[in-house]
Amino acid sequence: MTTPPDGAGADPARVYRDTMGRFATGVTVVTATGPGGPAGMTTNAVTSLSLEPRLLLVCFEARSRTLEVVRGARRFAVNILRAGDADLAAVFASKVVGPQKFADITHTEEHGVPVLDRALAWIACDLLELRPGGDHEIGIGRVLGTGSGAPGPPLVFFGGRYTTIAG
Repeated sequence: MTTPPDGAGADPARVYRDTMGRFATGVTVVTATGPGGPAGMTTNAVTSLSLEPRLLLVCFEARSRTLEVVRGARRFAVNILRAGDADLAAVFASKVVGPQKFADITHTEEHGVPVLDRALAWIACDLLELRPGGDHEIGIGRVLGTGSGAPGPPLVFFGGRYTTIAG
């Protein structure tokens, strides 16, 4: 074992975070539109939940402003980012207010939600439910539609940094 086990002098939360950092994930931007305009956040806590019916799971930080927009709109999109879009991920991970995040980002609207033009692919969903999950809320969405942009490798998060996969 290369890291100390929990309770061996290391902060258990840090050990857990570092351990989960070894699980490579895709990088997405979740978007929605509320009364104040579009909102969005970067997340890698997204997964397919079911094929029949088509369901998607997204984890929202409980204090996220985007969560409040999704809660009100009852609809959201997951935009899958492509390699080279770490800058886009950084914009949506920032604490900048929602509409300002979209100032220099081109997007269209599909199924009533913002879809980023630079996305590798997107999935629009109706929010079915939100469930508590520690410091996050787990959102379950029913898929309304999907689309894809130009082909290419995805943006990946691994070891605390953005990277891509070797093809």
